[in-house]
Amino acid sequence: MAVDELQAIIQRCQILEEADFKGEDFNLFQVAGQKCLEDGHAAQLLEVIQNEKNKVIIKNMGWNLISPLVRCIFMYKQGDDKREQCLRILDQLAQLCNPKELFLGLLEQIEQTSGEQVCQTVMLLLQPLQTVLLKLQNKKAYSVGLSLAMIMNQLTPLPVPYTKQQIQEDKLGLCQCCNAVVDFAKPFVNEVVKNTEKSSEYNDMELKEELIKFCMKSLKYPLLTAQLEQLEGIEEHPFRHFATEIIDILWNIGELIPLVFVHHKSKSPHWENQEFADIEQKNSADSLACLSYLIFVQHLELLFLAYCKADLVKIMTLCPMEHMGKKSLNILQLFIDKFDTEGKYTLFRCLLKTSNHAGVEGYIIKNIKDQIHLALTYDNIWFTGHHLISLLDLVLSLPEGAETDLLQNSDRIMASLNLLRYLVIKDCESDNQTGVWTTLGKIEQNFLKPLRVGLNMSKAHYEAEIKNKKENRKVCSVTVSGEKMPAMTTGMQLQVLHSALFTFDLIESVLARVEELIEVKTKAVMDENS
Repeated sequence: MAVDELQAIIQRCQILEEADFKGEDFNLFQVAGQKCLEDGHAAQLLEVIQNEKNKVIIKNMGWNLISPLVRCIFMYKQGDDKREQCLRILDQLAQLCNPKELFLGLLEQIEQTSGEQVCQTVMLLLQPLQTVLLKLQNKKAYSVGLSLAMIMNQLTPLPVPYTKQQIQEDKLGLCQCCNAVVDFAKPFVNEVVKNTEKSSEYNDMELKEELIKFCMKSLKYPLLTAQLEQLEGIEEHPFRHFATEIIDILWNIGELIPLVFVHHKSKSPHWENQEFADIEQKNSADSLACLSYLIFVQHLELLFLAYCKADLVKIMTLCPMEHMGKKSLNILQLFIDKFDTEGKYTLFRCLLKTSNHAGVEGYIIKNIKDQIHLALTYDNIWFTGHHLISLLDLVLSLPEGAETDLLQNSDRIMASLNLLRYLVIKDCESDNQTGVWTTLGKIEQNFLKPLRVGLNMSKAHYEAEIKNKKENRKVCSVTVSGEKMPAMTTGMQLQVLHSALFTFDLIESVLARVEELIEVKTKAVMDENS
């Protein structure tokens, strides 16, 4: 029996020193292990591999089982107990085998696969290959680059799904495989980012170069020929997701802006043959063209802007130099102006969700008001009707209801109230172009009522503070908008508190005007209908 043969070889090797293993031992182990798998004895083979006494044997010989193991995995259907046992064996080999030997074994298996099994084989071996690469100490960058190049070379001959049906079917598994390869690369991207923050050692630069090569190859295939338009019925387009991940890698390793604007690329090999040099140059040009297309045509410029925006917002809100803050604000407006109405709509949603700064949010809300004004004049779908209602859900709300810090969020609240006042004045209930009258009940519940309650609470609190300060005149600190202020005299403290009350009064006056307009317009419609 195959199991008996394997046990005999194991017993013989257990008494040998590691240096005494011979080529014959490796061959016998491989043959016996292969027979166990083919005869359906994966469970017994797994026991042998997990046995602590066999640790040295598996470390040296286990990699020989990769080829027969992969064949057996594909023999069984998903969910079959024997397939699960084979997968556990593969996981154990990744943990126990000599990393260098197993790396070569895994790469050889990927290289030998072809046709319909390419994507299946790659996806099967990505996890153990990643585990092994993370263990390597020497030539890690070279090994990561070799792995990514081998995988992409195997995928490149496969046809890229183009139609909606082809993308949904993903017959060869290319859509799924491409995104799996990106996940495979992420730990090495994180390693580059981490090491770049510490220093710029040569080895880290090598790994960075390999990742750039991978991204450039991915831009050439499959993204250059892929259908990237949003398709109805496909919630997350696999190639758009893949494109986003590639751009994300380039940004994280600090190469996105140089590639887009400076056309810097990874070091090209020196080719003595001019024909090879011309091919390399064309491939690079194709990749850069695809990247520009993704950024500036396929609305992935929103992702690009989102990256550039974490720096603009910081300058706008944190820079102590006033002229730099104003300049960054002008740059943000220039970015906004470059988008069409759909792009502006998507960008505003993104900024409202991610900026986390009331001043920036207030500025965006003012831009939304301007776009609504244009929409009512020239008619576009993105800032009227159901699209606008969805955007208003983000604008006309309080982050923490009545408990929201109104002073800290005053810029946003004032901009929101002014927008609502504009909508109520400009859009008649009978026309309801913006859709605001349809969703008025929701606006009152989520925004106006909690704002009224919050104002009453805040005014009462600050008025009590003023009374307390007048009665207790001494130098101490005061907390405003969640930040502890330096020690101040009572007079200075009272000035700050009165300033806060003035802000609340300003908000209250606009709120009262909005409520009055809503009441008047609603009453007028009711009178017409009666």
